[in-house]
Amino acid sequence: MIKRTLSGKLSALARQFPVVSITGPRQSGKTTLSRMVFKNHDYVSLEDPDEREFALADPKGFLRRFNGGVILDEIQRSPELLSYIQGIVDSDGTPGRFILTGSRQFNLMEKVSQTLAGRTAVVNLLPFSLDELLGVSPSDPWKMDRLSKRRKKPPFSLEKILFQGFYPRIHDKGLDPQDWLSAYYRTYVERDVRDVASIGNLETFQRFVRLCAGRTGQLVNLSSLAADCGISHPTARSWLSILQTSFIVYLLPPHHANFSKRIIKSPKLYFLDSGLLSYLLRIREPEDIPAHAMKGAIFETLVLSELYKAFAHRGEVPPLYFWRDQTGHEVDVVMDTGKKLVPVEIKSGETVSGSFFDGLKYYTALGPPASPLGVLIHGGDALYQRENFLVRPWYQCT
Repeated sequence: MIKRTLSGKLSALARQFPVVSITGPRQSGKTTLSRMVFKNHDYVSLEDPDEREFALADPKGFLRRFNGGVILDEIQRSPELLSYIQGIVDSDGTPGRFILTGSRQFNLMEKVSQTLAGRTAVVNLLPFSLDELLGVSPSDPWKMDRLSKRRKKPPFSLEKILFQGFYPRIHDKGLDPQDWLSAYYRTYVERDVRDVASIGNLETFQRFVRLCAGRTGQLVNLSSLAADCGISHPTARSWLSILQTSFIVYLLPPHHANFSKRIIKSPKLYFLDSGLLSYLLRIREPEDIPAHAMKGAIFETLVLSELYKAFAHRGEVPPLYFWRDQTGHEVDVVMDTGKKLVPVEIKSGETVSGSFFDGLKYYTALGPPASPLGVLIHGGDALYQRENFLVRPWYQCT
């Protein structure tokens, strides 16, 4: 079984909070992780119709069954339980008593914020990271601008992992990525989306999701999305919010440091799994990626998601942004450490070219709080420092 980076943080939080809530996309491993970390807890899945009926008909009796700790899986299926859990932990705040998991952040967090504020810790679990998949100790993302020891090259190619993505079942069971991602996507659209929002025309929503896939790594333009999909601007905004709260996409915000009075203010759109993105782009095999028009955007998606997971799986909010001014200067990612802003450039090319550093040179020359050292993550194997720039291979991007 692959060890998850979040395990240690979960144990620490359960020693402090009476409730720990684990959210994330479907099939990211929340159930497996919670049962692995909290082996002595009872376990109940609220996907079970009998358990869900009991919870809805007699919530007090349902919860009275558990004398010690309990894992309540898929809590969003019976959100009414949260109010009763609040009463229990207010009278007995034993740490780690309730472990809650939920697949849809929107449904879960809306209720949690109303009833369990101050009583629960909330963490996000995404699919495997590269570190987890390779079985290496997790990197400290706060130190990514420091030269580290070279790692062994992965047993798989960059194109293969871009195509497969990181959902655990694909790797645990050796499943065909196309078949599994197709089923996953249909389940998400046909079930989860209907639960979260009233969408009458699922075919139109599916077209919207694929249009978003074609815009990964680009600035969000809701007017263009709405026009191309044949929907209204408010509908496009609502549907994009659904994708975001379901952990399908991530909106990378711009950084507003006073380096320029005229900076781009729209977020950039990224998918959080390169495999799902490749499926939506109708890429049928890994060998199609090198010549694909969106190879650079797919690679950028992989790196951005790895940076995001590096923080999220430590129980931290990712301090990630991008920077672009209206004169054309840009940096793919800016990491805000609180003391400095570390610029990160992402290039899919295997051979490092001098032009790869142009954005980093401009940004680092702006002076504090911009870091004097920039990071370049590329599609090759090189790991070295070149002047004020640290060059990292794709499999060692944090």
